[in-house]
Amino acid sequence: MLLAVDLGLRTGLALYRRDGRLVSYRSQNLGTRARLRRAAGSVLGDHADAQRLVLEGGGDIADIWKKAGERAGRRVRVIDAGVWRRALLLPREQRSGTDAKDAADGLARAVIEWSGAPRPKGSLRHDAAEAIAVGLWGVIDAGWLDGVPEVVSRR
Repeated sequence: MLLAVDLGLRTGLALYRRDGRLVSYRSQNLGTRARLRRAAGSVLGDHADAQRLVLEGGGDIADIWKKAGERAGRRVRVIDAGVWRRALLLPREQRSGTDAKDAADGLARAVIEWSGAPRPKGSLRHDAAEAIAVGLWGVIDAGWLDGVPEVVSRR
């Protein structure tokens, strides 16, 4: 399994199986750095079957998650948003952060549908959508998928 995290005090999480399909996703408001520090280890404990951890973001929040992942014996990869955006979005979808967030929503919904994962109840938060996109990039990077599934790329 692979756990993708869109870093921030409002954190997006997406869990993928080895076959490259999305299992679950969610958004969690951690509120403070102290709560985030406690939550990182707890989330990793809840997902003990996730051998890989892909983090999107940087700074001290990335350091907290990276250290928690390494302590838990996970293979950790930290990337910035540009990495997955260049790989998964069209150039016109990357013109601004707002365009990229909108495109991530469409991509995430296509991945949810393709994977047979539960559809969101209500709106899909942008941090969960970005975690789904980060996770798709991660399973491709890990070699679990040869590329973006055609049904997802046609969104």
